[in-house]
Amino acid sequence: MDSRLPRRRYGQTRVPQSIRRFIRSTGTAALVAAFATTALAAPGSDAIPTRLWSKEVRDYATKSLHSDEALSVAAVPLNGPGIEQYVNADEPRSPGSIMKLVTTYAALEILGPTHRWDTDFLTDGKMVGDTLTGNLYVRFGGDPKLTIERLWSTLHELHDMGITKIDGHLVLDGSYFRLSDNGPQFDDNGDNPYAPFLVEPSAYLTNLNLLHFQVRADERGTQAWSTPKLEDVRIDNRVTSAPEGPCPGRHQFDWTPVFGDNMQVTVRVTGSLPSGCRTTTYLSLLPHEQYTASLIRSVLADTGVTITGASMTGMTPEDARLILKTSSPDLVTMVRDINKWSSNVMARQMLLTIGAENRKDDEQDDRVAGIRVIHDWLEDKGIKTQGLVIDNGAGLSRHGRITARQEVQILQHAWNSPYAADLMTSMPIIAMDGTMARRLRNTGLVGEGRIKTGFLENVRSIAGFARDENNTTWAIVGMVNNDPAWNGQAVLDRVLYSLHYRPPTGTAISQASSDNVNTAIQ
Repeated sequence: MDSRLPRRRYGQTRVPQSIRRFIRSTGTAALVAAFATTALAAPGSDAIPTRLWSKEVRDYATKSLHSDEALSVAAVPLNGPGIEQYVNADEPRSPGSIMKLVTTYAALEILGPTHRWDTDFLTDGKMVGDTLTGNLYVRFGGDPKLTIERLWSTLHELHDMGITKIDGHLVLDGSYFRLSDNGPQFDDNGDNPYAPFLVEPSAYLTNLNLLHFQVRADERGTQAWSTPKLEDVRIDNRVTSAPEGPCPGRHQFDWTPVFGDNMQVTVRVTGSLPSGCRTTTYLSLLPHEQYTASLIRSVLADTGVTITGASMTGMTPEDARLILKTSSPDLVTMVRDINKWSSNVMARQMLLTIGAENRKDDEQDDRVAGIRVIHDWLEDKGIKTQGLVIDNGAGLSRHGRITARQEVQILQHAWNSPYAADLMTSMPIIAMDGTMARRLRNTGLVGEGRIKTGFLENVRSIAGFARDENNTTWAIVGMVNNDPAWNGQAVLDRVLYSLHYRPPTGTAISQASSDNVNTAIQ
């Protein structure tokens, strides 16, 4: 018996102190009952618990979700003692954002950790004095995160070269990606179609296609502005200033875009803001081509360069001369941004890049090509892809499907990959950062795992690597598909907690009831 756990008094069940702290912190009566049924055998007894770890997980999920089919779990020890555990592991599930682990791990091995995305600025004209006579072509390379800061740093070089005027058109070249007009669309049931998580991928993507709106109250009243400041976007500030007091939450303000016939949009904001307070929101309001053209013009103006012609899309002439270039951070950096904060559009750009870099001559859709490449890559590793639906690579999908067994096998391969460290460092740390920052606090699990999370209507999920009390690292996957799934997060947190404090590492082997695999517990 583990000396770190309290001994059971004769004739009664005693719950370990760490578990009691967790029960107090959650205030969940169901957890009390769940832990009470998993008491340790008496000291010196040859008896073992009769309930399997997987059965305990299943029973807890049944009580919480009112279904014995709503939860899938796969847990596999990677570097120490333990018995593989499976619950409904071969049932295809909607995974939510844990699908991003498939896309990012594939990108690390297929594109390579040092892959970068280039954006080129070219011209078909000549520089005469302080004027560039000719068009400015921007040839995009599918960069998932071409920020305003990088654009400013690059375009400022024109001014440094002595150029203050471009006598020509601004031409955007998005030919790097091949995209179908009939790609899958995500039917969001929310009330904000302009939310950042809904931004679509595009060869023209810059600054995540977002506008950051802010309103601040001071002695002058309220001031409103947006970053970046675009000619095509206006703000109708109707926020009133109030005396100093507690700052209200963002949900107390209404941001309503009004679209005009002239391709401009006016954002009307209403609410009341105490002096000294600020409110903000992020919105995606313009088509990619319009947003990017307006952003580049704004940055050029800020650097002291004017452009006389119109904005348009088109191909870069073969004889155009390169004058500026910006390269993205390496792929490892992009993977970290995607998994820590679950960026949908960046993950989707990465899938398109896999397709664009590996497309066949007859393939006209880089999304489909990327999916084919990942399927082939998985099959080469011996992972069966039957039932796997990658869809858009981000998990923002009603159609995406994967089994817990498939995902845990992918994690097993990732553990042995030369790029294992790169993938693991991209994942949120339990109770510390990313989308796991507020989960499993005060449970003793701080820093004990790197877990990607998933969240959709009727979907909650986790996938990653977690360490138990014996310092064994497990590949763990859990998915809840249930209507409703609001308490699915608590169920998955319970899985992680149980795996840490009561890992299935014992010697007694029994048959799992639904997955026909050998399992055991302490």
